[in-house]
Formats: sequence, C-alpha cells, structure tokens
Amino acid sequence: MNKVLLIGAGGVGSVVAHKCAMVPEVFGEITLASRTLSKCDDIAASVKARTGREIATAQVDADDPAQTAALIRKTGASLVINVALPYQDLTIMQACLDAGVDYLDTANYEPKDVAKFEYSWQWNLHETWLKAGRSALLGSGFDPGVTNVFTAWALKHHFDEIHTLDIIDVNGGNHGHAFATNFNPEINIREVTAECRHWEDGAFVETPPMSKHQPFTCPDGVGTYEIYRMYHEELESLVKHIPTIRRAQFWMSFSPNYLKHLEVLQNVGMTRIDPVVYQGVEIIPLQFLKAVLPNPGDLGVTTKGKTCIGNVITGVKDGQPKAIYIYNICDHEACFAEVGSQAISYTTGVPAMIGAKQMLEGKWRKPGVWNMEQYDPDGFMADLNVHGLPWQFIELTPEQAAGFVVA
Repeated sequence: MNKVLLIGAGGVGSVVAHKCAMVPEVFGEITLASRTLSKCDDIAASVKARTGREIATAQVDADDPAQTAALIRKTGASLVINVALPYQDLTIMQACLDAGVDYLDTANYEPKDVAKFEYSWQWNLHETWLKAGRSALLGSGFDPGVTNVFTAWALKHHFDEIHTLDIIDVNGGNHGHAFATNFNPEINIREVTAECRHWEDGAFVETPPMSKHQPFTCPDGVGTYEIYRMYHEELESLVKHIPTIRRAQFWMSFSPNYLKHLEVLQNVGMTRIDPVVYQGVEIIPLQFLKAVLPNPGDLGVTTKGKTCIGNVITGVKDGQPKAIYIYNICDHEACFAEVGSQAISYTTGVPAMIGAKQMLEGKWRKPGVWNMEQYDPDGFMADLNVHGLPWQFIELTPEQAAGFVVA
C-alpha cells in the first residue's frame, strides 16, 4: 500500500488531499502536514466529509530538513508531494534524500530574498539524485505541468518538429473582491512584476513586465480577454528539452481592475521584498500585504466563471506546416462543488495528484531530477480526462496560429 506525505495546506494542498483520497487504489495512507496544524485538520475534516476517507495530519517546519526527514520516516511515505512555498523546494528535496524517498513539486525553486526563479538549483541536483536511486519530478501543476505535457503530446502525435509555442492562461473568473490573487499573493505578485523573458532564435530576450499584450478569444464561449506576455518557468525547461523550438512565449490574462490595484501597490512600495523597519520591527512589505489580502483558498465560495489554459503550437509534419491549439476549460463553480476550491487551485492540484499517481504506479519513475516533458505523455493525458481536467485540441491554419485565432 502506497503511503504519501503531502506538505502544504493552502488552496492547492487542499485540492491535492481531496483528489488523492478519491483514488484509494493508488494512495493508501495520506498524511497532510504544514507549519499550521489547524489548517491541516480543517482540510482533513473536509476530505472525510466529501470522500469518507480519513487522512492523518502533522505539524512540520519545512525549512528544517532534519525535522521534515524525521516526519517522512515516521509516516513511512515513499513519496513527498510538495505544495508548500517555492522557497522550500531545496530543503524538502534534501529531506527526501536524507529519508530515501521520491519527491514531486508544482513550482521551481526561488530564493526568498531575490525575485528570481529558475531550474538551475534543482537541475544541479540531478547527479546526486541519480546516485541515490531516488526520483524527483519538477513542476507537476498546470503551468508548469500540464502545459509541458501538452507540448510533449503534440510533439509525439502531431509534429516532427515544433517551431513556435505560445502558452495562454486565461482566468475568466470573478471573485467579487476589489483586489485578490488566485494563488499565494506573495508568489503571484513577485511573478507578475518580474522582467518578461521570452525565447527567440536561441536565446531569452528580456522586455519590461507585461509590456506586450493583445486580446484573445477563448473557445466554447469563455469570452475575450486581454492577455499579457510574461516569463514563466516552463519556457526554460521546454526550450532545453525540445531544441527545435524557435520562439516560446507565455501569456496570462489580467483585468484592468487587477492592474490598476497592482500599479498603486507598486507605487507605494507594498510589493517590495526587502525588509523595512516599522515600529522597531523588521517586516517585508509584500509579506504584510499577503496577510491582509483575501486568502486564495477562500475564494471558491464567491468565484464564478471559467479558466481556459492551453498551447498554440506550430511546426512541421511530413514536411508540411502544421498548427494546433490544445486546451482545457475549467469551471470555478464545478470545482467548488467537488472539492471546495476555485479553479486556479484545482487546475494546479489535480495535475499534482496525477503526477504522483504516475510515479507511484512506476510509469514516471527513474532516478534523477526530471521535468514533465521528459516522460511519455500518454498516461498523464488519459488521467486528465478521468480526474477532472478534460482537454481538447483543434487544428489551426498557420495564419490562425499566428494571430491566436482559436475561437
């Protein structure tokens, strides 16, 4: 019987706990741990009410590898699912090595005091994990995660070479708040305000944050939204592992209201990540802002609308140009009815469960540190359809792909 330790009791952690509990044939014993035990207990009560399954809970400081390794050994887990903060990836990976178990996360490491995220820190551990005979799977969320698998599946079944990749993430949901972020505010705002990087002609090109934007009309009546080009971590791994890609870009939708509030917060210094002294106490403005903003895990109650996330891909097949759009549409209210979550947490949590399932079943398990696109995509793609994130794809003309005309 497989035993797993899930670290992180935010909105995504709640979804992962619920979805793992719904697959008892794979996830035998589940322990949910975080710094705040009461959050774990609340999620465990919801899992019990919705699925009938008991899950264990525990308190852990994931910044402490020795304490985390001790908990891993106590639970008997063979896999740790990390949905804590990206700052904690390296300490949790070290704990997994010390305890001799496998590892999965949904976002790459970034240092706490620098707004910089990249895979180098984790990729540098590949030889160590290889020698230890343990397996680490990086970025098993939606973007990164599903978008990587979409690309690998497209290459396997529809292209001889991929030349351009545009990942488009639209959240058409409305939570009713004046300003809120749909996942951890600290991570969200650091990501959005970072310099944009896109891949073109063999190198990353930097441009000011969100300086390029255009409208995008989603299929199936989701609507038309303004999408902004920004940097996202899956670009780094995809252009490394699929070297025929000539241009890769990531786009995300933002409402005028969100951008207005974000501009004001930046202008008054509330997005700073360097410490300031307030009444004799050192605080990080962005961390304080996180404390006063709505909890993303609580947004499901009021959020209505849908997300639409997918890849526009061009390349060649049998010497002829080809283009496709592969995507998922997810309904916020349906997610809340199933697991008590809004769709942003759901679309990250479900792929974390599926990636863990692939590892525990031995389909995606080999020693070393790996990204999603380095494994065969077919089993994961099939599980998306079974476990709540059905996908579709449509053929495009090269002209449609160039203009993102998919609806």
